[in-house]
Amino acid sequence: MSLARHYRWLLLAYPRAYRRERGEEILSLLLDTAPAGRTRPTAREAFDLIRGGLRCRLGRPASTSIGAWAALTALICGLFTASLAARIAWETSRPQPDRAEIAAVFAEAFPGHQLDDDIMTAPALFVFYNNPLTWRSLEPVLFGDGGEYQEGMAVASAAGPAPMPEAETLATAQQRLRAAGWQVYEPTIEVLDICATSCDPASQPVETTLVARRGDTAFRATFHDSSYNSYLGLEMQRTTPPAVLPAAVLAGLAGGVLTWLVFAWASRRTEGRRGVAALLAIALFLWWAPALLSTASLFSHHLGEPHPAWHPLWEWLGQPTCSLLFLVGAACTLALLVVALVPRRDLQPLILNAG
Repeated sequence: MSLARHYRWLLLAYPRAYRRERGEEILSLLLDTAPAGRTRPTAREAFDLIRGGLRCRLGRPASTSIGAWAALTALICGLFTASLAARIAWETSRPQPDRAEIAAVFAEAFPGHQLDDDIMTAPALFVFYNNPLTWRSLEPVLFGDGGEYQEGMAVASAAGPAPMPEAETLATAQQRLRAAGWQVYEPTIEVLDICATSCDPASQPVETTLVARRGDTAFRATFHDSSYNSYLGLEMQRTTPPAVLPAAVLAGLAGGVLTWLVFAWASRRTEGRRGVAALLAIALFLWWAPALLSTASLFSHHLGEPHPAWHPLWEWLGQPTCSLLFLVGAACTLALLVVALVPRRDLQPLILNAG
């Protein structure tokens, strides 16, 4: 019977033990109350069955907040899974620009200017203090320097005195870059606050930054004030590869669903046990607090200046800057799962057989 088959599929939302005990009873009730000729459950019936089954999986019928705890846990773990998949998908990117590439773009954008021979290239897609990440980097990453794990880039600067005024150089670069197929963003101007005390804002140095993108390459040119050794600095790096978004979305959805199922199992197994709620609360605080703070900071940062590509997902989650907090939270979660694995020892009535 088609309707019964559809109902059985929807009842899979309930735990196996619950289906074994009450599944046939619920199915019979649904079939008895269904109008004659119906072949599929209504959308409302499907929603109610799925919602009821998911809530039943969580156990703790007296709790009014267990659903929120499950949602917060599944969401943050889904985001962590998505960021891991995004990092793996970054390996599909081309290597960071080399000396020849940045020199060619410099000559294309700034004719008549001379490039300094001291060009720094990135040894890897992502670097830690401009070096590939190694096991020796683990301690500084965990204890304060995690923010130095960043996407690599090629860095160069113009040599000698500026051959023409900054405004003319900027206008020429914009024109030539657009002609060469670059998407050129509106230049940004930043007033550098170098005064220890109050001073005339008009006397403070100003930096102008030009950002452009072509294909998978981003270009940033910064016009420095006279206090720098060079009047013009350049940076080039790859933008986010196309594989990152689908990989992150699929992995995030899978991670969130799996986390929800594990949470539901652990919730039923640990009902009535002390200390479980405290472990979960600590883990979620250590995971969510850096994510919320980092998201607020990066959001305002993105609004303040042009970005050819968004910062990687893990930076929005506060990683690896707050990786130590993440590991402590993971340890709390692992302890909670260990508690869930320990068999319950519910008291059973003791029956004494008389002589």
